[in-house]
Amino acid sequence: MRFSSIEIHDFRNISSASASSDSEDIVLVGTNGQGKTSFLEAVYMLCYGSSFRTPHLREAVMHGKLGFSISAEFEDEGFRERITTSYIEGKRRIAIDGKEVKDRKDLIYRFPCIAFIHEDIGFIKGEPEERRRFFDQMMSLHSPFFFDDSRSYRAVLMQRNAAVKTGDRSLISLYNGRLASYGLEIMKARAEAVYEFNRIFPSLFRKISGLDMDLEIRYQPSWAGMEDAEDISGYLEENTERDIILKTTTSGVHRDRFTVMSPMGPFQSIGSTGQIRLCSIIFRIAEAEYFRKMTGRKPILLIDDVLLELDDVKRARVLSSLEGYSQAFYTFLPRESYFGDNDHALYYDVEGGNIRKRAEYEGSGADK
Repeated sequence: MRFSSIEIHDFRNISSASASSDSEDIVLVGTNGQGKTSFLEAVYMLCYGSSFRTPHLREAVMHGKLGFSISAEFEDEGFRERITTSYIEGKRRIAIDGKEVKDRKDLIYRFPCIAFIHEDIGFIKGEPEERRRFFDQMMSLHSPFFFDDSRSYRAVLMQRNAAVKTGDRSLISLYNGRLASYGLEIMKARAEAVYEFNRIFPSLFRKISGLDMDLEIRYQPSWAGMEDAEDISGYLEENTERDIILKTTTSGVHRDRFTVMSPMGPFQSIGSTGQIRLCSIIFRIAEAEYFRKMTGRKPILLIDDVLLELDDVKRARVLSSLEGYSQAFYTFLPRESYFGDNDHALYYDVEGGNIRKRAEYEGSGADK
């Protein structure tokens, strides 16, 4: 699947832009605050129907406007279609060839997309919730069953937490079995995913970082040692009093932990800031490889200035490891060293929300 052209209206600081994207590599060049990240965010909106910068879409509407619209032509298995995502006066609408998409889940499997952004550093040094989010997103990208179980688990968890806060024991008992059932499937899927991830990530880290260090992901389930839903449901029942006192569900897959471990301990404790930043980028590369391995398909990559802090050697290693994608969108600052001469790439200069195609690319690291 590949986007062949993209149109953006009243999105962030982009008033109106139309760009051909019928290439494997699309490079956006400009100083900070000109609209490069907004363009990548717009592509992400097409793939997910949501933003990687804000949960509130009204914040993405251009100042003084009532809404935004983003549309693209894409080619999938020889067929050309058009997708449109709009947010007008507080209402989001997504349509493919005029037919409305009711569930954003359908987008994920149609337009598999992986975004490399600065906030990814939280996967390594952030709170446990951020690592759970990474692995859940990675798994949801290829497994609708995991996506559905996660969605159902969150719904039941909200209901149980509401019952816990009021102390309604009859409802708590009712929700225990459902929470255990969904949670058990999630726990099994996470364990399998970590096993597969650990077959990819350690060697990538060694290759790209140049460090003689074996890293691995350690999965620590909240319900460790419990192998069936009855055991889990019983455990929840036994801890009802504690949950009522604390007014929340104190165990479950929403409290699982994923730790990046080195031989010396958690990597977040022993790695330098630069090593942790690089590790977060390698996480995304491993996610892309995991997706290809699980599905046989190629994802879309959005790479937003995350290479800026890397030296030339590590940048080259990262870019050489980005393979097997259907399409990649990059952002670079002017005078940066690009990923090398690429006769097939499309290059755009971005300034003040305007996106202008370069008539001729002048070579690696060329000025505007």
